[in-house]
Amino acid sequence: MLQYGFLKNAFLAGGMIALIAPVIGVYIVLRRQSLVAETLSHVSLAGVALGALLGYYPMLTGMAAALFGAILVDTLRRSFRSYSELSIAILMSGGLATALVLMSMNQGVSRSFTSYLFGSIIAVNATDLMVMAGVMVLCALFFFFLWRPMYVLTFDEETAEVSGIPTRWLSLSFSLLTGLVVAVSMPIVGVLLVSSLMVLPAAIALRLSKGFTLAVVLAVVIGLVGVLSGLTLSFYQDIPPGGTIVLVLIGILIAVLGIKRLVLFFQTRFGSKEDAGMVASKTVEER
Repeated sequence: MLQYGFLKNAFLAGGMIALIAPVIGVYIVLRRQSLVAETLSHVSLAGVALGALLGYYPMLTGMAAALFGAILVDTLRRSFRSYSELSIAILMSGGLATALVLMSMNQGVSRSFTSYLFGSIIAVNATDLMVMAGVMVLCALFFFFLWRPMYVLTFDEETAEVSGIPTRWLSLSFSLLTGLVVAVSMPIVGVLLVSSLMVLPAAIALRLSKGFTLAVVLAVVIGLVGVLSGLTLSFYQDIPPGGTIVLVLIGILIAVLGIKRLVLFFQTRFGSKEDAGMVASKTVEER
């Protein structure tokens, strides 16, 4: 199947997205911000609609909108500290409403938006690959230099602030980076499912590992398996890649949870009384 140029582009793009999106996902899951990616995808869709309507490069305008949305999310989150989820609801509804209005202004643009909503295996071109590569390099530099400060900020923001870490600017920078990753992921996964590519590998990895670094590595591996398997199934079954990738990841999650339940069952059923007590205590702690 790799004899087709468009499929090579899709696999290259999917591989790059799978390397960076799960890393972002581990951080946003641990920071209790899983819906931020969903919000930025809706805002980014409005930017794509505006770019398509005005004749500009849609991914570029989508990235600009996502960056603007990331700044708004961070600003509103600080303004409504007691109701931090309010900023997400406001921007999610506002972004989607703006996209719908802009799409209705041009019926030709509206008809071509299916690929942005659900992803398309032929939607990636050479320019998209260059932009994705640039975002991947930016993510690599960000985490190479700021891995430790981000780790402290993720688990204890107050300690990070006391330690002299500029928490406000670091949090804003991370939100901007999340917006960029969301925008470049749309051609592969689609706006409606882009957050799943971040959250699902992170959820599976956090369930399997006890350490932070191992969770990040596992999330990337699981993301790669899900994306490459989903693209392959999408090609042979002629179904949208975004939905296929997400269903593969959900299947992995269900399998992991099922296997852990079976292991727990056999440990409690056939293990010693001391082992059973330890397993039961551990189960209560996890719950």
